[in-house]
Amino acid sequence: MDIEKEIRAVRSKEQVVKLVKWVGRDKKRFEQLMKYFLQGEEQIAKKSAWIIGHSAELYPELVSPWLKQMIKIMGKPGVHGALKRNVVRLLQFAEIPRSLQGSVANLCFELISSFDEPIAVRTFSMTVLANIAEEEPELRKELEIVVRQMLPYATPAFRARAKKILKNTVMEKLALLPEQIY
Repeated sequence: MDIEKEIRAVRSKEQVVKLVKWVGRDKKRFEQLMKYFLQGEEQIAKKSAWIIGHSAELYPELVSPWLKQMIKIMGKPGVHGALKRNVVRLLQFAEIPRSLQGSVANLCFELISSFDEPIAVRTFSMTVLANIAEEEPELRKELEIVVRQMLPYATPAFRARAKKILKNTVMEKLALLPEQIY
């Protein structure tokens, strides 16, 4: 298969699914995709990011070796929204190593707080932060504060995700309460 030609032809989710199936769990094929994401021109990088995002949902282990490079790209100024959306989307499914959790958390807090970011990027960032907070409980309060600050200006999609995140945060606090009393 001419992977570059196939990536350039992507116009629909159906085509993305076809390529995700082709990649499967194959590390070499996934590496080919990553080549276009990391070194390709913007159009091909956006399309490969779309495929990578869906691959990561099914096979999160494929993304692990590439997370550091992907996060580095996210930190660059002028990154296209499609790249941000797909990288943050895949971070919801990936196991983020402790060594990268601080960088990812900082990035996601920036994305949540920016009104210039598309709503998908902001909501996916909330989920990524909630996932990190499972391992790093001190982030829960910070996440709750930021989310509550954004609620008055939020879209329905942001509110729906915030409600879910805040509910989980509050429920966890209530579960700890009896232990704190004794």
